[in-house]
Order: sequence, then structure tokens, then C-alpha cells
Amino acid sequence: MHWDIEKVKTILPQREPFLFVDEVIEVVGTEKVVAQKFINPAEPFFKGHFPGKPVLPGVLIVEAMAQASIILYYLCKPEIAGAHPTYYLGRTKAEFLAPVLPGDTLILEANKVKIMDEAGVVDTLARVGDKIVAKGQLIFGIKKNG
Repeated sequence: MHWDIEKVKTILPQREPFLFVDEVIEVVGTEKVVAQKFINPAEPFFKGHFPGKPVLPGVLIVEAMAQASIILYYLCKPEIAGAHPTYYLGRTKAEFLAPVLPGDTLILEANKVKIMDEAGVVDTLARVGDKIVAKGQLIFGIKKNG
């Protein structure tokens, strides 16, 4: 299964420059999503983080993992996600194991722990190639519109 950026945009509320999923490259039922994001060297935040040695900020890695988690939520609860609810991050436990550099392709994996109508718990990891660069558990809430 492959979802391009246009399909991703039908699910995620974020838009450029804050969209951190370019495509979905694997879906395993309602249990797992694998997505990817090319880390564009031209992103303006690289000029200040850090001059001469640019590194993708960890908070943006967490955001990318959260966006992959929203896609997993969509697969589990399409009737709720299809109504475009508000998503909010409740708790994050993350470890950063290696830097992500300009030009890398970040592979994002979201694995279901528990998905309910109004909340989700997802184990996530981020890789560059075969190397795990970050992992975490995200707990998020969903507020239905209307």
C-alpha cells in the first residue's frame, strides 16, 4: 500500500511548512503505519539549529511521529477521523538516539497500543535507513467537532 502526499493531506490537518509526512509506505491493518519524510536541507530552521552543523530539532521528530500516529488513528476510527476532529498531544515519552541531518529520509513507524474514540496510545519510532534515531510513546486526545 502506498499513499501519496495528496492522500495524506485528506487525513492530516497540518499543512506545509508543518506537514511532516510525505507519504505512507506501509499499512498493516489497524495495527501499524510506516510513513516517510524527506528532510529538505533548505528548511530555514537549519540556519539556526545549528550554524555549521545543522540537525533536525527533536521536537520536529516528535511532531512527525505524532502525524504518523494520526494516520494510524484514521485507520482505526475512520468515521471519527473523517469528520476532521481536533487532535492534541497529551503526553510524550521520547528518546533521541542519533541526529537527523539535512538530506536524510526519516522513516516513521506508529504501532497501536490502544485506540479509543477520544484518545490513543501509540508506540513510535523514527529511523534513517536501518538506524533508529528516536523512539517514544505518544498519548493523544481527540475532540470531536460539533
